Amino acid sequence: MSRTKTGSCLCTAVRYTIRAEPAMQVICHCSHCQRQSGSAFSTIIGVPECALEMIGEVRTYADRGDNGSEVLRQFCPRCGSPLFSRVASTPGMVYIKSGTLDDPRMFHPQAHIWTKSALEWVSIDGAPAFETNPAG
Repeated sequence: MSRTKTGSCLCTAVRYTIRAEPAMQVICHCSHCQRQSGSAFSTIIGVPECALEMIGEVRTYADRGDNGSEVLRQFCPRCGSPLFSRVASTPGMVYIKSGTLDDPRMFHPQAHIWTKSALEWVSIDGAPAFETNPAG
């Protein structure tokens, strides 16, 4: 992934620029990501919060992860696209839904997390897999 990337929600009311290499790129299989994405998993890139510039307004849903940590799930109030998550257990980081990148082909998963919740028909590729989140 090159240093600067851009993305948006479906209606483009929220646009963002990332000015850093991702600290992580994962596929999360937790039950909350399944519900929030409406799919079997969520594809996420983590970047330092200071590297994210955003234009537009998001709404926030306060959730709790399986470990009890607060997860702020942010989405476009106009089209409903999930965009960002901010997790209390990893302050200073923001997690971006890779499907909102202008070029989502830049996403290359480094690991699968919360595989204990993975649906049985999902094939876990050669990336490392963790039953929970090794980062906490």
